[in-house]
Amino acid sequence: MAVYTEIDETQLNALLQRYELGCALSVKGIAEGVENSNYLLGTETGSYILTLYERRVKRDDLPYFLGLMDHLAAKGLACPTPIHDRDGNLLNEVAGRPCAIISFLNGVWPKKPTAKQCQELGAATARLHLAGKDFPLHRPNALSVDGWAKLVADCEARADSVMPGLAHDIAREYDALKAAWPETPGRAGDRPLPHGVIHADLFPDNVFFIGETFSGLIDFYFACNDYFAYEVAINLNAWCFEADGAFNVTKARALLSGYESVRPLTDGEVHTLPLFARGAALRFLLTRLYDWLNQVPGALVKPKDPLEYWKKLKFHRQVLGASAYGIER
Repeated sequence: MAVYTEIDETQLNALLQRYELGCALSVKGIAEGVENSNYLLGTETGSYILTLYERRVKRDDLPYFLGLMDHLAAKGLACPTPIHDRDGNLLNEVAGRPCAIISFLNGVWPKKPTAKQCQELGAATARLHLAGKDFPLHRPNALSVDGWAKLVADCEARADSVMPGLAHDIAREYDALKAAWPETPGRAGDRPLPHGVIHADLFPDNVFFIGETFSGLIDFYFACNDYFAYEVAINLNAWCFEADGAFNVTKARALLSGYESVRPLTDGEVHTLPLFARGAALRFLLTRLYDWLNQVPGALVKPKDPLEYWKKLKFHRQVLGASAYGIER
């Protein structure tokens, strides 16, 4: 979350007239994340999140994102629900940006995730995968291996300003992963890898807890259809490394056991975890690097360090099998 577009009182009041939420009592920008402009909105009927969509979020994708949250909430998954306006619309416009008002979710995200929270996250991820199985819309993952090529090209000229030799290393890594990546379900072996709706961005700041108990998932604006094991690999990257860069196998084991308590991984998924973990590290290295090199003047958010994911990528490159993540077959 972040604030790139500011709204004034007149614009906000005109927007709220389309809803049955009462008058605005407070509005405050949320300076976290990197994709959209977000405000904590208080009205006479309660607290909400007002999101203005910009940057990498395409308007044509918004029915998928908002419809998915509606679908998952109806299935019992704890997540924000888009608010319908008086005409039944989920999507509106304010300050020249498409926007939506989303229900407020109680809880806080963990600054230093515990093994118990990793286990809870694993179970919630599996519930998401099962709940999304009958979601009727489909959105390819624009930030899977084919989508990385443009990021590699866009960052190539200035990557070495972040770390000498980074451009060459990224190009070499991309070529290796593209050659090994399962492009379509079924290419990874005799049995297709399970796939469906994934969140694709389950970092700790998108997962809420009350104490150590899971309370909900937020920020579905990278959601898409892809391999379930790829999502698990993203989570391993986001939750199981310590601040000093060390991989915490105890947290990884807890995350995977939580996932498998709801949906057991197939042998094919276990086999591909090291590849997917390596690919997930490159994906976030690339998007962080792009944001680092293309900072938005005046934004209330500082781009995240891309080299954090270069270090994670180097760890995954030396992994010989999924046992390094605390899972055995």
